[in-house]
Amino acid sequence: MKKYLIFGLITLISITAFSQNSEKAKKYLEEVSAKVKSYENISIDFKYSLNNEAEKIEQSYKGTVYLKKEQYLLNILGITSLHDGEKLYTINSEDEEVTITSSTNEEDDINTPSKMLTFFQEGYRYIWDKKLPIKGRSIQYIKLIPIDSNSEIKHVLLGIDVNTKNIYNSIAIGKNGTTTTLTVNSFKTNQPISESLFIFDRNKYTDYYFNE
Repeated sequence: MKKYLIFGLITLISITAFSQNSEKAKKYLEEVSAKVKSYENISIDFKYSLNNEAEKIEQSYKGTVYLKKEQYLLNILGITSLHDGEKLYTINSEDEEVTITSSTNEEDDINTPSKMLTFFQEGYRYIWDKKLPIKGRSIQYIKLIPIDSNSEIKHVLLGIDVNTKNIYNSIAIGKNGTTTTLTVNSFKTNQPISESLFIFDRNKYTDYYFNE
């Protein structure tokens, strides 16, 4: 009887600790989210990498993105994506083509720039994870586990700078063995940017093919 009582107490303590851990992680992410929303605009230089050892795939790219609420301007791999809040314009200079789609087509995509700093707000369970010193900074990781059991993602490790409460990186571990990492190299806020930055000017692409 004593053995079962001790086991029960250990189990109860473990469950309580996990619950407190989860709540601690949730509150921390709420602070991060509130800070992101407080900025008038954000400009980011980032590195995106993809790795799958089994398939011998290793790729990395650099990009830049300007964010203002639901608007954004993203440049990566020679492709420019401009979202004006209603429509997404994907500009491929090499093929001289512009593809125009509705915002609703990307609402559920957590990889879209407008959601890259807030995707964790719903659809995940939170676990307080490790803290690591990286390049002179203290990075606290929160493990995000998808609530949807059919998700292709096993879990995401979200790294947050302890001093600034800004996101440093996100590491998504796929069930297929693929790891995708987005690392923020430069994070600037409330920069003096023109309103026209998020307005698509059709006159600049008169020779392009439009796919609407």
